[in-house]
Amino acid sequence: MVAKQSKYEQIRLSRMEENKKRMEALNLPLLSQSLRTTSPNPSPMKQSAPRPRVVKKEVVVVRRSSRVANKPSPVYAEVVVDRVMIPRRVSSGRSRDLSNRVYASDEARAEALEKAENLHANLETHYPSFVKSMLISHVTGGFWLGLPKSFCKMNLPKRDEVMTLIDEEGNEHPTIYLPRKTGLSGGWKGFAVNHNLADGDALIFQLIRPTAFKVYITRAKVNI
Repeated sequence: MVAKQSKYEQIRLSRMEENKKRMEALNLPLLSQSLRTTSPNPSPMKQSAPRPRVVKKEVVVVRRSSRVANKPSPVYAEVVVDRVMIPRRVSSGRSRDLSNRVYASDEARAEALEKAENLHANLETHYPSFVKSMLISHVTGGFWLGLPKSFCKMNLPKRDEVMTLIDEEGNEHPTIYLPRKTGLSGGWKGFAVNHNLADGDALIFQLIRPTAFKVYITRAKVNI
């Protein structure tokens, strides 16, 4: 029994020696050692998903200029901007019937405009002036009066201002002048109603002060 084991052991050792020589001939021991020392690249499928980026928020002190660093921080108070407004006048109870508007004929409009231009030619030339023929929109409904842009640009204020209209009897009527729209808004309705302005009438505006117009009216004849 001992002899059989000794013979088997000899055969096993002999085979191991042959296998070792074959492996050395193929450089397998060196290859195996290099594989142990080299870490394999992980498979793309096995790579873990990137962790979400965490943004850390901090409260920091804003740097100020060295010139004002030692001064107290400014306090911004609310600023109230005054608007140009005209006090409302107490109504006299008189209203205009707009259901029967009268439109001036071309002849009546032209005649009133011609009279106004003749009067305009005789006015003092050192006061800027212009002639304006009235339309329905000027004297009813919206009551808005647009002025010549070139005249406004050269002679009138650059910001909202109260413009006083002085009629031929010396009565004064405050209105609001809007330079952005180059026209008269608030207050113009009162002037138009009080003077019974109608379609086709022609008005002469003479700038006697930076914020005051002298106004002359020539009437268009209405055929009834």
